[in-house]
Amino acid sequence: MNILDDIKLQYKLGGVAHRLIYWNVACFLISYVLPGILKIFGLELSIIQYISLSSNPSDLLWKPWSVISYAFFHSDFFHILFNMLVLNFASQLFLTFFTQKQFLGLYLLSAIFGGAVFVGSFYLMGISAPLVGASAAIMAILMAVTTYQPLMPVRLLLIGNVKLWHITAVFLIIDLMQLPLDNMGGHISHLAGAFFGFIYIKALQNGTDMSIVITRIIDFFANIFRKSPSTPFKKVHKNYSKPVEKRASRIVTKDKVQQQIDEILDKISQSGYDSLTKEEKDFLFKSGK
Repeated sequence: MNILDDIKLQYKLGGVAHRLIYWNVACFLISYVLPGILKIFGLELSIIQYISLSSNPSDLLWKPWSVISYAFFHSDFFHILFNMLVLNFASQLFLTFFTQKQFLGLYLLSAIFGGAVFVGSFYLMGISAPLVGASAAIMAILMAVTTYQPLMPVRLLLIGNVKLWHITAVFLIIDLMQLPLDNMGGHISHLAGAFFGFIYIKALQNGTDMSIVITRIIDFFANIFRKSPSTPFKKVHKNYSKPVEKRASRIVTKDKVQQQIDEILDKISQSGYDSLTKEEKDFLFKSGK
């Protein structure tokens, strides 16, 4: 199995958090590679111009997708590196208590909310600027799990054990201190995302799961594009020449393969994907084709 097959398998078996990381990295690479390729052919293209969220509300008329797309693109390598590290950290904590659908719903809703606060605040201040980055969504996820379990112990390299709320407080303090200095729009969206994460958990504790909105929208479009199973009229024939034993043995073979897949998936859930042998990775990849 080559590296590409390994990545495909991890993407397939990984949860929504891993897929979001892959999507963010892919979008970042596209935003940097594609303009360079087009420049070879004498074409100029600024992808950021089309996917960034503008502080001018009228720009939403010609790029309404930017309320979501801005949260999948980043300005430079260190921007995406830091965000993906925090996203990986926050997602592991969040998914300890909540579901994959709640994670995706919170990510998208907080991105929309953080972007809306950015547009509204900059519009009132008369400032025109674009916004990119997943920080608002990431801060919402971190703040959500902190609101739910503030005293959770977290072990940090070179520091030791700290409470989860200590980590979140440091992020919030940094945003507040840098608010009037640099990247004001980014810090405003960070704080807005954190506020939404807090509100999300409080609403959830009162019996209202706001992520259901995103789940229903995704399910709606998934049902539209999903091919409905065709049920053509089938004429029944009797075939006395077909041995019964052959059909029975095929079912047994399927059970053995499924059993082996289940054992490998159990191993992944207990020890992680890296614990698999090369033969197990190859078998899981081939069976998933």
